Amino acid sequence: MHSTDGQVLDAARRWAAAGQRFALVTVARTWGSAPRPAGSWMALREDGAVQGSVSGGCLEAELIERMRGGGFAAGAPFVQACGVTQDEARRYGLPCGGSMELVIEAQPDLAALDALAAGIAGGERMRRSVTVGEPGNRVAPAAAGDRVQWDGRTLTTVHGPAWRLLIVGAGQISSYLAPMAQALDYQVFVCDPREEYAAQWSVPGATLVAGMPDDVALELRLDPHSAVVALTHDPRLDDMVLLEALKSPAFYVGALGSVLNNRRRRERLLQHFDLTQAEVDRLHGPVGLPIGSRTPPEIAVAIVAELTAVRNGVSTRMLPFAEPLSANASTVVVGS
Repeated sequence: MHSTDGQVLDAARRWAAAGQRFALVTVARTWGSAPRPAGSWMALREDGAVQGSVSGGCLEAELIERMRGGGFAAGAPFVQACGVTQDEARRYGLPCGGSMELVIEAQPDLAALDALAAGIAGGERMRRSVTVGEPGNRVAPAAAGDRVQWDGRTLTTVHGPAWRLLIVGAGQISSYLAPMAQALDYQVFVCDPREEYAAQWSVPGATLVAGMPDDVALELRLDPHSAVVALTHDPRLDDMVLLEALKSPAFYVGALGSVLNNRRRRERLLQHFDLTQAEVDRLHGPVGLPIGSRTPPEIAVAIVAELTAVRNGVSTRMLPFAEPLSANASTVVVGS
């Protein structure tokens, strides 16, 4: 499983290899209540098949009709404005007042798409630039801080994993969490020095990193686009990565365990290690949102939900977790 961005690119290259005609449509700019952000794109095949989205459905129907009717003749990229007026908003099914500009490539640059795919496959974030009225694309590795840019003539988009997730523990929860995170544009790294677990790791695209958890955290140079989740349920391993992750700029640090175990973990981190109260307070434990999850896939859903909330600036601190039934309870709401 991978991101919708990757799905669009894969479909475009697959259709090209099969000799099928298709167009690429990218959101360049939005105003008001437009449903998809700038940089969203879709591949639209000549028979109406679609991969990706630029509006959530209604505008796609108009584009499909045009494509089937031969409305996108081969040529240089051009701009299409949609929903600029209230009447057009109603026609295209956009939210009231929403409008957008689309850049449409009726004859995509196939060599550039191959270069884009190769860069992403190599673990790089890539930058693609399309200029209205000019054939071809410019593709290069993205620099730190690169974002979608549109000056009315040239559209630059950024592709590839924008976020990184370090998972400590190669167990069953991790095998569900990794592909979910990949679908949300995380580059996933997994560390587990326990040979019996590491030997069984088989999630495509999620890199198994050798070494101890604290060393791996340092080697990755965690930044504000990084998250760390400790899932071994072994304090000898989980605490190791937390010691480095909580001191780093990582936007999210979480650990598996019951409310009681995480309370003890916080006390342990404060009493025996060089962490401040503010650093320990950054820990999300029990990891994940309290959605009543008990099975490994449910716990993984809870974790990616909290990752998404924190990444989008939504506070999760006030949500209540259920306490274990007793100090010896083996099952709790999340992260038992």
